Amino acid sequence: MKIEDLVVGPLQVNCYIAYDEESLEAMIVDPGDNAAGILKILDRLRLKPRYIVCTHGHFDHIGAVAEVKASTGAEVVLHGADLQIYEGAHDLAQLMGFSLERQPAPDIIVSAGDRLMLGETVVTIMHTPGHSPGGICLLQGDLLLSGDTIFAGSIGRTDFPGGSLQSMKQSFRRIIDLPPTTQIFPGHGPGSTIAEEREMNFFIHEL
Repeated sequence: MKIEDLVVGPLQVNCYIAYDEESLEAMIVDPGDNAAGILKILDRLRLKPRYIVCTHGHFDHIGAVAEVKASTGAEVVLHGADLQIYEGAHDLAQLMGFSLERQPAPDIIVSAGDRLMLGETVVTIMHTPGHSPGGICLLQGDLLLSGDTIFAGSIGRTDFPGGSLQSMKQSFRRIIDLPPTTQIFPGHGPGSTIAEEREMNFFIHEL
């Protein structure tokens, strides 16, 4: 699987376009803003979008879902436990001084262990609550798209509605137990690896 990235929106979300090199089937992960930029990458690489995956329902990760879906016909994917947050994302956006239109209902509700197919490439859903109740990571081989669960040296905040420090601890343990060579593609900031996070992430000392 190949991954292209694009930093979008005022909160600098990492939007990822992951695709199977043979079939060119793709998923757009966390299209928080800049639909035009996302669509430009899809067109440049001649990709065939199948899914728009929201790692969680917070406004900064979903702002361009409607426009990207309207342009590509891709199916919107969300964990069921984040449906309420997704549907109410405009309220959190307003609370933080931003605006957000209501986004289309998800087409696919996923749970832990579900799989998304991009050609012959299998992407596995990891349910990693903590930042939000339905937060997910996407695992394919030694690649992990981690949303706002784990960042380089840090974790996603747990003080938003639906957040849970105890759930974050459990999710973090599962992630940190992945093979050390696993590459992490987080929802914000620079990438990392499991090996680096075992050494450098402050949250290790909270377990």
